[in-house]
Amino acid sequence: MALEIENLTKRFGKFPAVNNVSLTVEQGEFMALLGPSGSGKTTLLRSIGGLDLPEEGTLRFDGQDITHQPARERRVGFVFQAYALFRHMTVARNIAFGLDVKPWSSRPSRREIRARVDALLARMQLDGLGDRYPSQLSGGQRQRVALARALAIEPRILLLDEPFGALDAKVRKDLRQWLRALHDETKLTTIMVTHDQDEALALADRVAVMNRGKIEQVGTPADLRSTPATPFVKDFLAS
Repeated sequence: MALEIENLTKRFGKFPAVNNVSLTVEQGEFMALLGPSGSGKTTLLRSIGGLDLPEEGTLRFDGQDITHQPARERRVGFVFQAYALFRHMTVARNIAFGLDVKPWSSRPSRREIRARVDALLARMQLDGLGDRYPSQLSGGQRQRVALARALAIEPRILLLDEPFGALDAKVRKDLRQWLRALHDETKLTTIMVTHDQDEALALADRVAVMNRGKIEQVGTPADLRSTPATPFVKDFLAS
């Protein structure tokens, strides 16, 4: 397994945002965390990435316990809904950022960084845009820059938090297809948070449906459609 989560609990005050959750994600799998607002899916994602530390439970990457490991040591790629690009940096410098800030002992050479950035620009269909600034790009292009920056560090796992939520319907649909093709090419273990069931069912190999801090059901899109395990899953997918 690429990721093992055992009995994870994260509270804010007395409120358990994630409540005794267990989940496994296989190497190279695309997993979606699906649920309404407040179901705990983003808190679970942030706990996986080390942005929130749980009070209880265990997280393992490739068998290694990383429950209390700082986020910077987890080699996780993050992509957020709001892109989080640096406006004063060019596209190329945004993509290279995670490499530029590595400790000197593990930082690639300038030539290696430049080659990696050029390769990612080509893979993301952003050829010729490296010298532009984020304000000069479309929303879909900015999101691809954010994905390129996450991939530049060669992460062990890619975490996507509502990555298409700020885009219009047509761009969102086009990027969905592009992201699935990219995943099939890279075979990178990916976990995506979404409240959009069409998005989750179209993209993911498996979907974990969350409600009130717990996982109601984990299964393939076909499993969820044909045999919802609880009334909540049935009602949520029918809405």
